[in-house]
Amino acid sequence: MADSKEFLDNIKLEKVHNKDSEIKKVIGVVSGKGGVGKTLVTSMLAVNAMRRGMKTAIMDADITGPSIPKSFGIHKKAVGNHDSILPVESRKGIKMISMNVLIDEETQPVLWRGPVIAGAVGQFWNDVTWGDIDVMFVDMPPGTGDVALTVFQQLPVDGIIVVSSPQELVEMIVEKAVRMADLMKIPVLGLVENLSYFECPNCKEKHYIFGMSRAYEIAEKYGIPNVATIPIDPDFAALCDRGEIEDYNADWLTSLTDSILG
Repeated sequence: MADSKEFLDNIKLEKVHNKDSEIKKVIGVVSGKGGVGKTLVTSMLAVNAMRRGMKTAIMDADITGPSIPKSFGIHKKAVGNHDSILPVESRKGIKMISMNVLIDEETQPVLWRGPVIAGAVGQFWNDVTWGDIDVMFVDMPPGTGDVALTVFQQLPVDGIIVVSSPQELVEMIVEKAVRMADLMKIPVLGLVENLSYFECPNCKEKHYIFGMSRAYEIAEKYGIPNVATIPIDPDFAALCDRGEIEDYNADWLTSLTDSILG
C-alpha cells in the first residue's frame, strides 16, 4: 500500500472558484480528537476578527456535529435564490453556514457516509454566496479524514490552527495534524491549548486540573510559531450555551489573532 505522501501526491488538487465571493484569507481550525474546544476557538477567533473591523465568516465543516450556530444564538434557517445559498448572520454581522441552519430540526442526526459529507463541505464553499470576506474560519471535524482532505483540496487554505488539551496523549494528536498539514503543504499558524488551567476566583492561583501545560514545549518541538492557552471558565461556557459568545471579552486569543491576521 502506498504511504500517505505518495497517495496525496497523486491527488489532483483543484481549488474550486466561488464566482459570487471574494474571500481573502481562509484559516482552518483542526484537532486530532473531539471534545477539546475546537468550535469555541473557531468562534472566538471570528469574534476577534470582527472586532478588528474585518468582514468575517465561519464555515461549520463539522457536518455530523455542527454547533457553531448555537454558540451565536442562531436558530433561523438559511435561504437560497435560484442558484445559491445565502449564509445566515450573527447579531454583529459574522456570516456563517452550518448543517444546523439547513436541516429542519437542530437535533436531527445527519446519517451520511464520508464521501457525501465531504461533498457537502465542497458545496458550502462553492454554492454559498459569501460576498466580500476578509477572513473565513473553517471549523473542521476531528481527525484527518474525508472532510479534512476536501477542505485542503478544494479551499485555498492559508494555514491552520491546531486545538488541543493538556493531556499526555496530546502530542501524538498534534503531530498527526501537523504532519497532515505538511503533506498538504499548508502552514500551521498556531497551537491553542484549551482547558489549560483553572484560576481560583478568590486567591487567583492557577490549578492545572488536566496536568501541567506542555503547549509551548510542543509548539517549539514542531516549529509552531504562535501559542495560546485558554483556562476553564464556567462563565464563558454559560455564555456559549446561551448563544452570547459575541458578548464575551477575554484576551486569551488576542495575540494569536493579531499574529495570524497581520
